[in-house]
Amino acid sequence: MDLLQGQLTDSVLDNLGKQFGGAPKEQTATAANLAMSTLMNALANNTKSQSSLDGLLGALSNDHDGSALDNISDLLSGNSSGRSSDGMGILSHLLGGNNIFNVVEMLSKSSGMNRNNSMNMLMKMAPVVLNVLGKQKRQQNLDAPGLAQFLQGSVQQQSQQHAQSQSLITRILDKDGDGSAMDEIASMGMKMLGNMFRK
Repeated sequence: MDLLQGQLTDSVLDNLGKQFGGAPKEQTATAANLAMSTLMNALANNTKSQSSLDGLLGALSNDHDGSALDNISDLLSGNSSGRSSDGMGILSHLLGGNNIFNVVEMLSKSSGMNRNNSMNMLMKMAPVVLNVLGKQKRQQNLDAPGLAQFLQGSVQQQSQQHAQSQSLITRILDKDGDGSAMDEIASMGMKMLGNMFRK
């Protein structure tokens, strides 16, 4: 998450805020961090399946190797070429239809953004997360087991630091869940989530 949060410079947050109709910087940062944390959890879940792990490894090698981070403004605006900015495709693969709705609800109620902006935030953060992961894969020469260990270790560290938010994310991403976490989501305000993710 430190690597991911490092992409959210003041200028990037200002740019994102403008894309979301002048959203306050704190709200934008909270939504972006929660989106990235959720996506990291989803990626870690996917590494439990060998076929999903192999697919992720291929995607990081071919479409999300980190080079798009050299011009993150284009990546966040959807102007990057090829599949590197295909946020909706990434979300569909990682979360599936029902979980996308649940995550959007969580993001909206926790950050104060409306559902449309919350969905757009997820779509913008998805290629950023994959490109940061792809850059780490390339720099550390991670193979499939190494990539799985990197992801699961990252999520475990986050869980220790932010137990409540991580527990909620885990419940949302549980495909067998019944959505009963919605009341709990509604009780979590933007200030609380902002404090959780602020260093």
